[in-house]
Amino acid sequence: MTRFNTRIASVAALIVVLSSLAARADSVKIIANSAVQANEISVHELKGVYLRERNSLNDGTHVEPVLARGGTAHEMFVKLYLKQNSDELQRYYETLVFSGKGSMPKAVASDADVVAYVAKTRGAIGYVNAETNAPGVKTLAVINALSGSERAVITYVAPEYPSLLRQQRIGGIVRLKLIATPKGDVRDVEVIGGNPILGEAAVAAVQRWRFAAGSSQTLMEVSIPFEPN
Repeated sequence: MTRFNTRIASVAALIVVLSSLAARADSVKIIANSAVQANEISVHELKGVYLRERNSLNDGTHVEPVLARGGTAHEMFVKLYLKQNSDELQRYYETLVFSGKGSMPKAVASDADVVAYVAKTRGAIGYVNAETNAPGVKTLAVINALSGSERAVITYVAPEYPSLLRQQRIGGIVRLKLIATPKGDVRDVEVIGGNPILGEAAVAAVQRWRFAAGSSQTLMEVSIPFEPN
């Protein structure tokens, strides 16, 4: 293989890897017990809850995390949101328990068990594969500040689910990139992943969101769930 062909092959492999990583961001959804008032959660909150650094969300709602003991959703969640792998997370929890600084969250065997536990446990929060049927729970939008400080949503508008797609049970997670201005307004909303029709609905809703004021603009990525159920 020539040097040129080798370079092309390397670039192609990189594109495949990047595409795979982007797809993985759409492969896990965050679910919460119906008593949880929040409609969205930041990556910072999510990480703090699962690392036992906090037991409530920014609005004061008490939450209890639940873990899956393995599986694709678990591996993806730990990598994407906790920036660890399963072994590292297990050692982290063991250290917490040994030092008396915390306890390991409830752990269950499967996505179905996560859904069942979250549905019946007040304040529970968990994660499952994006395709998992999750009756009796709510799915939260996830907000990740890419630059600037974390900004809380003070006005949340739910997207209007296109009726034809809902009837055909077409759902999924739409990923958006946006800028929150210092005053809290939203601008420059761009769809970066997910169904394009659902994307239009997500953009229309998020453009009406309002964030807490900040000292500068914040670049964010937001994952908006659409659940046919």
